Amino acid sequence: MSTQSHDVVIIGASASGLMCAIEAAKRGRKVQVLDHANKAGKKILMSGGGRCNFTNYEVSADHFISHNPHFCKSALSRFSQWDFIGLVSDYKIPFHERDHGQLFCDDSSKDILTMLLSECAHAGVKIQLNCDISTVEKTASGEFELQTSFGNYQADSLVIATGGLSIPKMGATPFGYKIAQQFGHKVWPTSAGLVPFTLQEGDKSWIAKLSGVAINCIVSNQHSSFRENILLTHRGLSGPAILQISSYWQAGESITINLLPDLALDEVLEQARTDNANTLLKNVLAKHLPKRFISGLLGDQLGDSPLQSLSQKKRQEISQKIHQWQIKPNSTEGYRTAEVTLGGVDCDELSSKNMESSKVAGLYFIGEVTDVTGWLGGYNFQWAWASGWCAGQTA
Repeated sequence: MSTQSHDVVIIGASASGLMCAIEAAKRGRKVQVLDHANKAGKKILMSGGGRCNFTNYEVSADHFISHNPHFCKSALSRFSQWDFIGLVSDYKIPFHERDHGQLFCDDSSKDILTMLLSECAHAGVKIQLNCDISTVEKTASGEFELQTSFGNYQADSLVIATGGLSIPKMGATPFGYKIAQQFGHKVWPTSAGLVPFTLQEGDKSWIAKLSGVAINCIVSNQHSSFRENILLTHRGLSGPAILQISSYWQAGESITINLLPDLALDEVLEQARTDNANTLLKNVLAKHLPKRFISGLLGDQLGDSPLQSLSQKKRQEISQKIHQWQIKPNSTEGYRTAEVTLGGVDCDELSSKNMESSKVAGLYFIGEVTDVTGWLGGYNFQWAWASGWCAGQTA
């Protein structure tokens, strides 16, 4: 079977892979992108509810999780959110800002993918989809050779942009991690990030009945804290605050939820008792929390108690329950619904400037396959754009 020779082969028609391809081709490099999927940029298309949260106005290393927390700084500064926003603006793609600086397309995620594919076409990038790769080797002469279902490919540079394990129905596989290990790289253990929690049976039994209820809270554990909505579901807990804290959660840990972060509930109860001692507890709480939720959390008997029947100690216990609701998740929903994958290729073995392996010349790892995981809010896309751009400058 004949061998196709290229300067650069990129495995993964992902956000990072397409960005890398564009930049490498702009330098006059002959670039071939290979992907086993039937469409390029599938995660781009599905992201943000079909609107693609493509970056954020506020981006810093603090918005990322890695065993090397400084690694992402160089790439994020070399290709910033403003650079990507500039590209979006050049294509006149309408977008808007939501909470916390998140930027979304007005119309469709397709606008971002169309932009990237247009840039690829203009630069002369070739993209081969439905391509299964059987082997990847480096020859004695220093070139990479790939055996695929579309024949053999040879290249000076090989870029791994295969993503993580999140959402396997979209085609996620451990391929990138296996290539890293094949070439002697350390891969940090992976786990699901930005993912809903499942609950212990006792909690699930009443929370499932409140599916669809959302509450603005502060959710925290010993590692981090986020203020956003939580969403009660028939499987457990979701919503932005839960997804954020899930990336910092370890199995067996509890999380703490402040259900009324803007109130001092003990003072509210004391004042309500002074105003009308016969007022029922549930009626006071219902001004601030959904009635059905109060019933599930505290029970009907306590909720139906007049304030005058509750001792100061009991009122303090109730306040603590509301301000420091302790709940121990059973697990997460796993990769099936996770937005990202924690862990990945050890950044200490990559150049922070261009993502090249320090072990194998010409081998690059970009995007989610690396041990860099962003918060919810466009950060993972910004890492994809930045790491892809940096690799494209030298690959």
